[in-house]
Amino acid sequence: MPDFTGDLALLRSKLEEARRYLHIDDLIARRPELENAAAAPGLWDDPDRARKVTRDLSELLEDLELFAGLESSLEDADTLHQLATEEGDESLAPEIAQMLDTLVAKVDDLELRSLLGGEHDDSDAVCELHSGAGGTDAQDWAEMLLGMYQGWAERRGFEFKVDSVSEGQGAGISSAEFTISGRNVFGLLQSERGVHRLVRISPFDSDARRHTAFAQFKVVPFFDDVSDEVEIDDKDLRIDTFRSSGAGGQHVNVTDSAVRITHLPTGIVVSCQNERSQHQNKDRAMQILAARLAALKRAEREAELAGLAGDYMKAEWGSQIRSYVLHPYQQVKDDRTGVTIGNVEAVLAGDLDMLIEAYLRWRRMS
Repeated sequence: MPDFTGDLALLRSKLEEARRYLHIDDLIARRPELENAAAAPGLWDDPDRARKVTRDLSELLEDLELFAGLESSLEDADTLHQLATEEGDESLAPEIAQMLDTLVAKVDDLELRSLLGGEHDDSDAVCELHSGAGGTDAQDWAEMLLGMYQGWAERRGFEFKVDSVSEGQGAGISSAEFTISGRNVFGLLQSERGVHRLVRISPFDSDARRHTAFAQFKVVPFFDDVSDEVEIDDKDLRIDTFRSSGAGGQHVNVTDSAVRITHLPTGIVVSCQNERSQHQNKDRAMQILAARLAALKRAEREAELAGLAGDYMKAEWGSQIRSYVLHPYQQVKDDRTGVTIGNVEAVLAGDLDMLIEAYLRWRRMS
């Protein structure tokens, strides 16, 4: 009978670590408070607070259930191992090994939580895509990336919502703003911030030559309450309405109620054209503006402390964080972590988890 004692002890140690970084004891203590708040008769008199309470309770229960399930599975495996050892029953070894393999995979996945301890890592994410060098190919590439992040969101069970799209000249998109909502989305998407490079035979070149195209991805945390991090003076805003068109026919609802807000002191422009009314589009645009202004404030503080001008990079040669090569070979390579993946099609369909996990581990070691 194989001795699984060491494997069981290692898993038990990892679960104790998980108890600490998941703050299980704190969650148990906080559970009655959240359950009482969620059951309060007037909860939905304040919809923003109600959404926060219900979301916090849902995440708390999810963590407690997940941890309890892992503890129970580990005890089951330990009990079965003791039984098989006492009876010398080697026929149970494959079953025990399978139980431990499953537990290891689940605990390793759970360890990602320990890499997401940033101030806003648990927030939803406001994302931007901008085509860079490469002309029509770059605009097509930006649209491909939009599909990639939508695919990633759907695979993870997150909500994906396009807020605005600017069509490209001839193909693709020149830019897009979209929001991904779900647990730890902003923390996970830290890995994607930067310039993405595509190498392929251009479908827009009649001579079928190889072209390189670039697009840039930006992400900031989303705030339900505009006043959470920044104060916005109405006098600093120019608000315009327009009709969405062009690429919006594919990505957003075409309406007459689209809203564009310009923040005059900074020149930041945001727009929203996917809600049902002008009022809703304005509220959504204000939330996106708040997220971008908060990110700008943080970047200015960091640049001042570091004596740097910020981390802005042009979407062109030499600035990429990751390359996607479709010709003459098939490969995705992250220039920071060195991780390479041969199945480019899967990555472009949204299978980003290996790249994201590698980045989070690399960041912690850097």
